[in-house]
Amino acid sequence: MDKKNALRAGAVAAGTSLMMLLMSSPALALTPDDGDDPGPGLDVIETLGLYVAAPIVLFLVIAGLVMIGDKKPKKD
Repeated sequence: MDKKNALRAGAVAAGTSLMMLLMSSPALALTPDDGDDPGPGLDVIETLGLYVAAPIVLFLVIAGLVMIGDKKPKKD
């Protein structure tokens, strides 16, 4: 009985995903709108810094603050 429910749930999830994919419209990003003024693109170093280094540094800062705040004084 458990296998039947899992199969049914998988079929419903797959069907729902497929229907949403088929019914969605394209983003139409190739046609610029009035007022679009794209800035200059990012080079490789800026892209890596923004999308790789910055999240890693932010994670390390938050993890460090949590570890410092979680330290309890030792009781002798």
